[in-house]
Amino acid sequence: MDAIVKNFPQTNRDSDRPSQQEAEEAVRVLLRWAGDDPTREGLLETPARVVKSYRELFSGYDMAAEDVLGRTFEEVAGYDDMVLVKDIPFYSHCEHHMVPIIGKAHVAYMPDGRVLGLSKIARVVEIYGRRLQTQETMTAQIARAIDDTLNPRGVAVLIEAEHMCMAMRGVQKQGSTTLTTTFTGTFKTEPADQARFMTMVRSR
Repeated sequence: MDAIVKNFPQTNRDSDRPSQQEAEEAVRVLLRWAGDDPTREGLLETPARVVKSYRELFSGYDMAAEDVLGRTFEEVAGYDDMVLVKDIPFYSHCEHHMVPIIGKAHVAYMPDGRVLGLSKIARVVEIYGRRLQTQETMTAQIARAIDDTLNPRGVAVLIEAEHMCMAMRGVQKQGSTTLTTTFTGTFKTEPADQARFMTMVRSR
C-alpha cells in the first residue's frame, strides 16, 4: 500500500486554480463541443451552476484527513476490540471519465489505547470520495489515513460501488458492483480478525 499512497496527487491549492470566469468559459466550450448552444435561454446559467456544483462535488481537495482525525480519545475503559462503522454512503467521480461512482464504505479498526469519534470515520470517507478517484486508490487512502493518525493495531476497509463509466457508457452493464479491500496490522496477519470483519459487515 505504501507505494500506491506515495503516488497520490497532492491537494490542489486555490492559487493554482483557474478563475471562476475561466472555469465557466470551459463549460461553454464543452457545451458547444457537445453540439448545443450555450447562449440559448436554458443554458445561459449552466456554466455558473456547473462550476458551483463542481466546487461541492470536489470539495475533498480543500480538506485534509489529518485535520479531521486530529482529535482522539483515550478514556475507553480498556476497550480494545473492533470498532466498525459500516454502510457509509459516498458519491465520487471516476478519474478516467469524470462520471459518478456511487457506493458505500465499511471501515473498522482495532484500537490501541485511543479511539476516534465515529463521525470522523465517515468524514474521512467523504474527503477522499469528493475527489477524482479510482476505487482502489480511495480504499488505500482511507486505510492509510486512519493508520497514520491513530496507530491502531489494524485497519480494515471494504468499499462496494457501482461505476457509471460501466453503466452509462462503454459496456453499459447496469447493476454490476466492484468490491475493493485493504487490510493492515492484525486484519492482515490474523485470518480470524479479517473473517470477523467480513461477517460483521454482511450481518443485518
